[in-house]
Amino acid sequence: MKKHRFGSNKRRLERKILAMLAFFSISVGLWENFRQLWLQDNGFSATDVSTVTSIATFISVAGVVLVGVFVKARHLKAFMSAVLIVKFSFLSLLLGLDTTASTALINLCIIIDVLTSYLIVISVYPLITMAIKSNQVYSKRKLVEYLFRDLGILVGGLIIGQQFFGIIVDYNICLLVSLIFLAPAIIMMLRLKVKTTEKTTARCSSIAKYILRSRLQVFYMMYAFFAATSFACALGLKMLVLTNYLNFSVGIATNFLLIVGLLSDIIGVLALHYFTPKNDYITMTLKFGIRLVAYVIAVVADDPFISLLAITWSILISTAYEDVSDGYYINLVDNRHQFGYSTLKYVMTVSGEAVGMLLCGITYAVGIPCMLGVSAAITIIQMGIAYYLIYMRHHRRRVRHSASRMRYSERLINE
Repeated sequence: MKKHRFGSNKRRLERKILAMLAFFSISVGLWENFRQLWLQDNGFSATDVSTVTSIATFISVAGVVLVGVFVKARHLKAFMSAVLIVKFSFLSLLLGLDTTASTALINLCIIIDVLTSYLIVISVYPLITMAIKSNQVYSKRKLVEYLFRDLGILVGGLIIGQQFFGIIVDYNICLLVSLIFLAPAIIMMLRLKVKTTEKTTARCSSIAKYILRSRLQVFYMMYAFFAATSFACALGLKMLVLTNYLNFSVGIATNFLLIVGLLSDIIGVLALHYFTPKNDYITMTLKFGIRLVAYVIAVVADDPFISLLAITWSILISTAYEDVSDGYYINLVDNRHQFGYSTLKYVMTVSGEAVGMLLCGITYAVGIPCMLGVSAAITIIQMGIAYYLIYMRHHRRRVRHSASRMRYSERLINE
């Protein structure tokens, strides 16, 4: 009975954290979908948008590093609460800066917006691991994030351009609605009751040393960097690509991203439960190989419709097979290292996104084929690392997970 009650409490805590993440993701999805267009309406060119976003992402790397060094697991809930409040405050300030031409203040608010989003995302899964930990839970967390971001896009798509009480909903009103959804996330985080079992041991002194002892984890960090770079290079300015290059209206572009995003979430759920091949090489080929071929065809064809198909496929497959491509490596780390490990992993991911966004801004002026071509070249490197990771996984010796007492059936290649 006690074990059952303990398990029930852990599940309840998991659901509360995921509910907080859901409201946060709706807010982020609604605002980020229109952020590029909001900036464009305030006098920012596509290059300006790319530059400020990449700078914000690089700053986020430093922020993530500092968080990993100074924030302990026992302080995670308080830290996330503070970050959410800061995000709410600066977005509220940004709300009042519309049409003011206050470029410096707008840049500051965008940087804080991007930084706080990353800090919340990197902190959610370590917080969940205090309650429960598994590959499926990792994928569930990712799917909740993606699904409710798409729901945020849906909300934005439904209200943009509409008239309520004599007020036409523009990008700034969408920012206001985003803040309304962010408020419940803050309240739920403040009310969350999390007990930590964190212990300070010599083994926790350096996450870098912990990772460097494993060739598998070193190559996974490289994989995370190139995966993020490739995706951001192709899709970092997707709203501007759809509206400026492909001549979609804002409403059509929003609905397009919404439909494709929702289909992506459905594919992710179906893949998790029904369509994951037993052969991991086939899984990686389905996730990235078809994307690579689509990019190459789009570059050769130099046709807007073919490019749109390539972009669509890339989004559709983005949430699928997270348990295979990421979950294994993250859950191999015991709970004492989980936050530090997740922090370092996000440093690599955010760095990749910053480089990818910079490349996206540079290649945007040349055209979509150039963007997809550079992304395809990076994808080749990413896939090579992914296949090597699978090879190493299949040659690991059986080890016992020191924290959860779970056994893994792979074999370790000794350095």
